[in-house]
Amino acid sequence: MIRINLLPHREETRKQKRQAFYALLALGGVIGVGVVLLVGGYNARAIGIQDARNQELKTAISGLDKKIAEIATLKQEIEALKARQQAVEDLQGDRNQPVYLLDELVKQTPPGVYLKAFRQDGQRVAVNGYAQSQERVSELLRNLAGVSPWLERPELIEVKSTALGQGKTATKVVEFNLNVMIRRPRDRDQPAAGKHGERS
Repeated sequence: MIRINLLPHREETRKQKRQAFYALLALGGVIGVGVVLLVGGYNARAIGIQDARNQELKTAISGLDKKIAEIATLKQEIEALKARQQAVEDLQGDRNQPVYLLDELVKQTPPGVYLKAFRQDGQRVAVNGYAQSQERVSELLRNLAGVSPWLERPELIEVKSTALGQGKTATKVVEFNLNVMIRRPRDRDQPAAGKHGERS
């Protein structure tokens, strides 16, 4: 017996192909969504790791900033301590300055010069006296400027002619006022060290 299939087999084939196409499209869409989700998850994980690293770096930087601030504070404290130590050393050194001053004035005062008074104000010493002539005053200035290890930078303030005594016994002399600086022990040692270094 012969059987005849009256169904429209071409339409059926087209329908099957269409269904297969839609299935492939759906599968591609699912795969695409999966890929997007995987890539997005990977990126999110990488961003999270990088954020954690950034946070660690920020924490480390903050710690370093605190340490730097502490170091700056320590430096200021060290400088303050050095200044105090220097002040104490200067006070200890200044105790002997009157001795050095008197000794140097005796040594550097040439014959024919009489010192009437002197007054120390810090490192400055005001000297007042009489001399037989202006040349004696110049000699005193030279001694104070170049010979004395404790006195330096003499500055002549005033020099004038005057008379000592009265009547026929009056003697013409030169009265002078000058300022001179007295060195501290640490200032006195520095030029010596510099000269020694220049020799070597």
